[in-house]
Amino acid sequence: MSEKFDVTVIGGGPGGYVCAIRLSQLGLKTACIDSRDTLGGTCLNIGCIPSKSLLNLSENFHRAKNFEKIGIETGQIKLNLEKMMKNKDKTVTVLTKGVEFLLKKNKVTYFKGIGSFKSQNEISIINDNKETIIQTNKTIISTGSEPACLPGIDFDEKKILSSTGALSISSLPKKMVVVGGGYIGLEMGSVWSRLGTEVQVIEFLDHITPGMDKEISIEFLKILKKQGIKFELNTKVEKITKSKDGVIIETSNKEGNKNKFEVDVVLISVGRKPFTKNLNLKKIGVEVDQKGRIKVNKNFETNKKNIYAIGDVIEGPMLAHKAEEEGIAVAELIAGQSGHVNYDIIPGVVYTSPEVASVGKTEEQLKEKGASYKIGKFPFMANSRAKAIDEPEGFVKILADGITDKILGVHIIGPHAGEMIAEMSVAMEFGASSEDIARTCHAHPTFSEAIKEAALSVDKRQIHS
Repeated sequence: MSEKFDVTVIGGGPGGYVCAIRLSQLGLKTACIDSRDTLGGTCLNIGCIPSKSLLNLSENFHRAKNFEKIGIETGQIKLNLEKMMKNKDKTVTVLTKGVEFLLKKNKVTYFKGIGSFKSQNEISIINDNKETIIQTNKTIISTGSEPACLPGIDFDEKKILSSTGALSISSLPKKMVVVGGGYIGLEMGSVWSRLGTEVQVIEFLDHITPGMDKEISIEFLKILKKQGIKFELNTKVEKITKSKDGVIIETSNKEGNKNKFEVDVVLISVGRKPFTKNLNLKKIGVEVDQKGRIKVNKNFETNKKNIYAIGDVIEGPMLAHKAEEEGIAVAELIAGQSGHVNYDIIPGVVYTSPEVASVGKTEEQLKEKGASYKIGKFPFMANSRAKAIDEPEGFVKILADGITDKILGVHIIGPHAGEMIAEMSVAMEFGASSEDIARTCHAHPTFSEAIKEAALSVDKRQIHS
């Protein structure tokens, strides 16, 4: 007899393992299936965590090369890429093993293998050509996403890279082209630029980071250019050809001018797509949309009432923390509680240097809606902590309702923006006004004082600028 579970989660990434843990906490017999050798999904294995490790290591290397300017004299600074990669891999190993421990601690049954539907209540798990079949009352699909490529081009992860290959380059490329000016491309471009690679970004649109507040995007572009990254905007990739020594990228811009780039590697970073292959969704009749995303209702149910989906396989931003929130929510809904995700307050962060972070509406979105709004801004150039550590680039921008003063959106480019945005996420969750933030005492000297000053600036009463 095959084992029977109350709920089975297919996918052990941030959404899946968090969901499985919460289900078990709520008293449901839970299984979690994942096809990788280690848990944690794309995020822990080949995404968020290894990229942040390399961003940190490359920034340390860049800082060390400039120590002499601030009175710290050392010997010659050298890059040991092999050791750097081992450090990154160690971080990943520790965290993925930690997830496995958490499942065990919370009495979640973990199956390693490829999970697929034999029927609505029957899951097949294939591992090393052996099949295990389990019974389940309910199933949650949390299989994440995979990198999208350009039409007619395939990743080989040696010369034509996805974000996965860009995390494991074995020797420093002299030249790299990044196709796509979004979060992932700019983060990975920053890593290799700091380590000494000449990086060229090719973006189809007339600006980088689509969807970001335009004012922040413009400032971000200026800063990245100052750091030595080159940009070709309004430019389309026509052809990519592998050569003996590297890759040839042929482009054309909106004026019709053609260009050719000969580089060691090309990183294609044009977005991600839901990973639903091998699930047998057609067989059981689960509906997907034109983009391959699984259709769900407000309770994360598919058209098959005992099958649910969360994370990157459904509509919405492909962010680990969004998937986690959905995992908790669907677990609580299944247990008869009132799970909920506030999609208006999901922060986004670009982990470059400086960092970029945002939550809520952009100014462009408010204009499009015809909303009445006020703007408060404060530059880090006038923030004493930022000046003291020589990180004065960027600013805080707060958008508040023109009538009620309720905070509608916050956008930060500057030091530790990814940590600072949490204050404003909490504030917005509780419906705070800019006045509330302006009247809250912030420690001195801190970067977060720039948030207080931006809140003061909403009513044109900032003190330090």
